[in-house]
Amino acid sequence: MISVSNVSMRYGSKVLIEDVSTTFIPGRRYGLTGPNGAGKSTFMKILTGELDAQKGVVVRPKKLGILRQDQFAYDAFRVIDTVIMGNAPLWAALSERDHIYEKPEMTDADGMRLGELEGVIGDEDGYSAESDAAILLQGLDIHDELHERKMSELQGGQKVRVLLAQALFGKPQALLLDEPTNHLDLDSIHWLQDFLANYEGTLITISHDRHFLNSVTTHTADIDYQTIITYTGGYDEMVMQKTQIRSRLESENAQRDKKIAQLNEFIARFAAGTRSTQVTSRRKEVERLQTNDLARSNIARPFIKFDQVRPSGKHVLEFKDLNKSYGEQQVLENFTAKVLRGEKICLMGRNGQGKTTVLKSLLSNYPGLRDPEYKLDSGEVIWGHEAQVGYFPQDIGSQIEHGLTVADWLHQFAPQAHFEDIRGILGQMLFTGEEGKKPTKALSGGEQARLVFCKLILTKPNFLIFDEPTNHLDLEAINALNIALQRYEGTVLLVTHDHDLIDEVATRLWHFEEHGIEDFQGPYAEWKGKHN
Repeated sequence: MISVSNVSMRYGSKVLIEDVSTTFIPGRRYGLTGPNGAGKSTFMKILTGELDAQKGVVVRPKKLGILRQDQFAYDAFRVIDTVIMGNAPLWAALSERDHIYEKPEMTDADGMRLGELEGVIGDEDGYSAESDAAILLQGLDIHDELHERKMSELQGGQKVRVLLAQALFGKPQALLLDEPTNHLDLDSIHWLQDFLANYEGTLITISHDRHFLNSVTTHTADIDYQTIITYTGGYDEMVMQKTQIRSRLESENAQRDKKIAQLNEFIARFAAGTRSTQVTSRRKEVERLQTNDLARSNIARPFIKFDQVRPSGKHVLEFKDLNKSYGEQQVLENFTAKVLRGEKICLMGRNGQGKTTVLKSLLSNYPGLRDPEYKLDSGEVIWGHEAQVGYFPQDIGSQIEHGLTVADWLHQFAPQAHFEDIRGILGQMLFTGEEGKKPTKALSGGEQARLVFCKLILTKPNFLIFDEPTNHLDLEAINALNIALQRYEGTVLLVTHDHDLIDEVATRLWHFEEHGIEDFQGPYAEWKGKHN
């Protein structure tokens, strides 16, 4: 069990949470939700002990599984050892035992201590530790040949998966996971969902993956109105309950306002007359009915709508025999396909199997969007008549020039647009008030993503290419993107591991496998039915 009592946290004048008291119960799996900036990660750090609350008390179990954010902290250790470190008592016992065995001569005290250490190791399932750690790593797509490597030899995404395995290792009483699906492909996400669904301790997780939250969580702890309200059910159920509660309160307040207006009208008419007793009575009734303003929710919903200046031709893209290798690794081999206007193709599969490579290959001869450092080995790419491409790369920061304000950066893509049009589009993506004057250099990852969406809304391309667009978005923005892509009449290529985006947007799938790419003509539900 994890409990917090009267916890408060603020930064300057901004209050994140105020006098929050709540309990997270064993056997329940909580999604910690709230928009960007609401304080989710700050509250998670308070729960883990990484950050002290400015006020209040936190009670934690002895054995916590925490997803560490520092990818470089374990660079000197083997991958398998990094996972075992998730069980601190076991790792301490193993390390001390090894130290004693390394001594040239052991004393009687050493022998006694070894006996104690072996007891700890047995109690903590230490004799199966390496095999247990290996099972976790395999589920997260860290293959056996990497288990003996140093962490410093792994790529960033692989390190994150090892640190996730570390958090899951050793049967912790509580699991605290901040964005556990980041850097996971769809297969790994499904494996993690199954693992957590069978977890018996207390789980608290932050995620911007709606399907993950709906699949895993039994309760939702929502940070809003500077407090935490716990709802029964997953994310969608929370949104429904929250909307119903607020609608009811707004309706009750409207009825009270109407009643107050009627009473005030009576008071104004008869205050100077002979009906003073009735006027006094109505004044007391007004005081009783006087409503407090509803607390303002900090949820901000962007509005995304992609239009086209003009449609493309029917045959919007054709490519033949694409080949690309990185050293000895053949990533693309004779990949050939045609894309028709209006198709929405999701590229899915394990990380590192060539999804981003395909996008770079298709853009390799498109003016203004090709990567100058990327060269296709062989193959032909033919763009159709009137194809106008809008591109959202993984590295969105590379698209945004520094030395400009947000509004000036956006305006350069449509110099003829009026300032009011620019301000309107920025407002759609939650750049309100003076935020249009913010320097592009000062933008966060989420703000950079929203600004690139502004560019796509402004320029109105008829072919949208997205490479992992959800990485820096909160749930509200991802839901808005999902709806916008469903309604978009142009053509879409989308790399994502977001289950709902794939399920609800895709009309066709390119599934990347170890030995090639399956071109499936149909939605995800049909593909899944075929492969189950």
